[in-house]
Amino acid sequence: MTVKTILTEPNKLLRQISQPIDNVGENEQKLMDDMIETMYAANGIGLAAIQIGFPKRIIVMDISKDQTNKNPLYFVNPIILNKAAEQSTYEEGCLSVPNQFAEIDRPNKCEIEYLDYNGEKKLLKAEGLLATCIQHEIDHLEGILFIDYLSKLKKSIIIKKLSKQKKKPDRIVV
Repeated sequence: MTVKTILTEPNKLLRQISQPIDNVGENEQKLMDDMIETMYAANGIGLAAIQIGFPKRIIVMDISKDQTNKNPLYFVNPIILNKAAEQSTYEEGCLSVPNQFAEIDRPNKCEIEYLDYNGEKKLLKAEGLLATCIQHEIDHLEGILFIDYLSKLKKSIIIKKLSKQKKKPDRIVV
């Protein structure tokens, strides 16, 4: 497994719509292994393949936040079948929008259909943080970031901050 570089906003690739996977084979499983390793290394709870430069409809997550009892979840070609009318608010962050957080309203429950790590068709009814995380990651597959739910002003402030961070070379401390 390899830890990959996570793309950060602004980056045109993050706005690309990801393509479906025909079948889950060794290459897709290796990509998912690398994604989960990358996500853990970055202390994230979810990651979409597009965030490491692969425009494929694959997401991984682990909301357990438990280093000893990890519970990785793998979703290939996830489709949201139903969303609850009732909303919940979470302060969201994103590995592709580092050090930026905002309260986002999303449906508090959703039902998704997907293929698992082995290519088996699955159905999942998610609620709470899991539902929020799934919706956040599926947004990535559509080229949508959580900051797109903010006002134009808040979004532009965040993008300016991120652009400035990218322009600064990494400092070497001796």
